[in-house]
Amino acid sequence: MADPNGQATFYHYRLIKKIQIPKSLLLLYLSLPWLAGAAGAFWVSPYILLDMLIAFPIVLWIQYVVGHTVLLLQGPSYRKRWRFRLKPPWLGYNPEQHVSRRVFILVQFYTCWIGIVLCVIMAFWSPLSFTIGLLIWHLWLLLPRGYALLRLSGQRKDGMLKMNEQDISYYKQ
Repeated sequence: MADPNGQATFYHYRLIKKIQIPKSLLLLYLSLPWLAGAAGAFWVSPYILLDMLIAFPIVLWIQYVVGHTVLLLQGPSYRKRWRFRLKPPWLGYNPEQHVSRRVFILVQFYTCWIGIVLCVIMAFWSPLSFTIGLLIWHLWLLLPRGYALLRLSGQRKDGMLKMNEQDISYYKQ
């Protein structure tokens, strides 16, 4: 990052913890929607698989809008560090660069609760199988981020997160 005076800015981070996501856990994570769809087709409706296909992009859009809005309220510099990813386990709107743990938790908190509230509101106008599909995808997309935050629960609160392909790193600035 360049300084207006021509001076370079260097950021020094010290790795506190690196959380690897094992392949077995990733495979289990990727199989959860299929298992939920099969169970829903058996207990709720055979149309739940179609409803889940329709619900997936809607949930991605809802999570993007909520996360993007929270970042806009935090300030314009935060929004530049996030992007939309379509590669597991970090599907959806996630940080691309180092981001403070406080901002990450804030975005995840609002994304989780506003998403659940919107799913419940949509339940009044949607079939049960569609509402269940929305909730399944919503919780499924939040699961890896929640796992990472759970694993970081004993660490310092003032660190920085970096989401890589198969892990999440926690740094102290």
